[in-house]
Amino acid sequence: MSAALEKIIINPSSDATSCVIWLHGLGDSGAGFSPVVPALNLPKDHQIRFIFPHAPEQEVTINQGAVMRSWYDIKSMDLHNRADLNGVMASEKRLHALIQEQINSGIPADKIVLAGFSQGGVISLFSGLRYPQKLAGILAMSCYLPNPDALPTDLSSENQKTPILQHHGEQDEVVPISAGKMANSLLIDAGYAAKWTSYSMPHSVIAEQLADISAWIQSVLK
Repeated sequence: MSAALEKIIINPSSDATSCVIWLHGLGDSGAGFSPVVPALNLPKDHQIRFIFPHAPEQEVTINQGAVMRSWYDIKSMDLHNRADLNGVMASEKRLHALIQEQINSGIPADKIVLAGFSQGGVISLFSGLRYPQKLAGILAMSCYLPNPDALPTDLSSENQKTPILQHHGEQDEVVPISAGKMANSLLIDAGYAAKWTSYSMPHSVIAEQLADISAWIQSVLK
């Protein structure tokens, strides 16, 4: 088994009864998204633990082999050849281990949200669809499916009705909005509870979106 992920943990002021695991994008780290917690303006008495893991460092083909934090190698800008599936599945194992840590700490799977942006969104969506226990929700921001025109293999029926929220920027220059819409269409056609929202933004996260995310997190973890 690969080494456990390093991570930033932000606990609520009272005992945590639920958890959001939030995965960053290529070349970033958990520190890049950890400031989102106060920006969500959650109630002061919320009981949500936030975990921001750091992806392992590895060479990334499209960046001339430069070493950076990455959930998987990106071999090409072509969506059909972009994601290294072996790397995706290795990160899935790490994420599932992180979920198990939370279950062991007393937070049940159905009180855990998987969230991710870009590469992190790919891992959260892929892993959540295949996770063998019911999750509270899956938040997939500015991302796509590893095999863009097909759902993952070995889907878990446990998460068939799990709320899935997909966000994408209408001016996204990194991940085409068409890739996110393709994933959404596949999910809807297969009967998943997937909600799609686009925003007037590039490959980023904006305040309006964070307000929507806050409301959604509170609804699925109530």
